[in-house]
Amino acid sequence: MAKKNQLLALVDDLPWIAKLILCIPVLNIVWAIYRIVKGVTESNIVSLVAGIIWIFGACTITWLLDLVFVAMNKQPIFA
Repeated sequence: MAKKNQLLALVDDLPWIAKLILCIPVLNIVWAIYRIVKGVTESNIVSLVAGIIWIFGACTITWLLDLVFVAMNKQPIFA
């Protein structure tokens, strides 16, 4: 089994409250980068495309989606 990417492991191991803080509009770019890295390392086109979309929409509505999904599932949508 391949070694998990360090960035993915770092973000996955964050406490729930830290994940919620990363959902605010300016810091939401972290989730976009997380999706892109996860999409590339796991060859998941949905995560890759979602990450690219999240970069451009991080200050509008996507941060709110991340906030809701992290609060409910402890994991962002499409990640």
